Amino acid sequence: MPSVSSIAQAEEVQKTSPEQAIPLYQSILAAAGTDATARTEQEAALLKLAQCYRDLHRPNELAALIHDSRTLITSIPKAKTAKIIRTLIDYFSEIPNTLPLQIDVCKQTIQWTIQEKRIFLKQALETRLIALYLDNKMYSDSLALVATLLKELKKLDDKMVLVEVQLLESRVCHALRNLPKAKAALTSARTSANAIYCPPLLQAALDMQSGILHAEEKDYKTAFSYFYETLEGYSSLEDSRAISALKYMLLCKIMLNLSEDIQSILNSKVALKYRGVEVEAMKAIALAHQNRSLQEFEQALAAYRDELGNDPIIRNHLASLYDKLLEQNLIRVIEPFSRVEIAHIAELVKLPAQQVEVKLSQMILDKTFLGVLDQGAGCLVVFDETPVDKTYESALDTMKNMANVVESLYEKASKLT
Repeated sequence: MPSVSSIAQAEEVQKTSPEQAIPLYQSILAAAGTDATARTEQEAALLKLAQCYRDLHRPNELAALIHDSRTLITSIPKAKTAKIIRTLIDYFSEIPNTLPLQIDVCKQTIQWTIQEKRIFLKQALETRLIALYLDNKMYSDSLALVATLLKELKKLDDKMVLVEVQLLESRVCHALRNLPKAKAALTSARTSANAIYCPPLLQAALDMQSGILHAEEKDYKTAFSYFYETLEGYSSLEDSRAISALKYMLLCKIMLNLSEDIQSILNSKVALKYRGVEVEAMKAIALAHQNRSLQEFEQALAAYRDELGNDPIIRNHLASLYDKLLEQNLIRVIEPFSRVEIAHIAELVKLPAQQVEVKLSQMILDKTFLGVLDQGAGCLVVFDETPVDKTYESALDTMKNMANVVESLYEKASKLT
């Protein structure tokens, strides 16, 4: 039977060399023993061994450990089993490029829970599988599993898992750009959450999704409020997602043309501990926007490619901000001219002539200004805005008022007779 000293010894070795601690934990797991003390020690050894595989980035060994530990797990109380399995699967997320393997392990474990008739564990793992599908951009698989799981959860009336699944459904629909359905799923999640005690982490996730959907509708003021609540929620729990909430707050201020407020936000007590490269990236974008400089904007995007390009929310909004900034710069450049070469405009804004030509044609179609592109001469011809002749509208208003007067006179004449 394993002794406490062997567990302690393995833990000490793990601190300096996880590689050498692996055989020690394996020997503890292989040792015979069915009493409560032995089981407790084997549970600890199982989790510690999984940590070693995680730290050494050995996903295949971790997958094998989850499969081989089923015999041990069946002898553990069901409530504890669910926590152990979820913890083991979560360790994969800290190993890069393991999403497909993580999905396979999750599917195999779900099959095992069906054989063992562990319904609640199955639902928890299916919820995790939906999140993995979402991360792997397998949206159709994700929605199919959501539909099946929602039916089961509504029968069992398990509100906590129901909120998580509805929130995931909202995120999947948002990723597919189906905003009406994303909003409907989020409303359902909030309604379910109001009926139970909602843990702070789940509440912060709901606020984050609400902020994202409001930002999609260009309601940046409301989105900022939700992101602020999210930041406070994640910050109180020391969650790493707090930095994303802070970045989205700064993004809202930039989109509202309130870049000057960013410094006061960053000096607040909650935001101070998250100062770093990601925050500096948002500050660079804010400065470029404040200066109305396309060149500074492009330099910031190039310098902070990973920080700004890897987040789809920020990437989408910055693309629309770049278009807006480009339009403002082009209008400012062409304002003094009635006829100007496209090459000259491109030189002034320091962009390729082809890109400038495409944008100008789009602006003409959107009626941002009046003009035509003379492609033969490579010129833009700008027309003065002709004042609208309001004679016709005024005549219609006069006739309408006269009709009202005649009606009024007719009613008075009728009363006299």
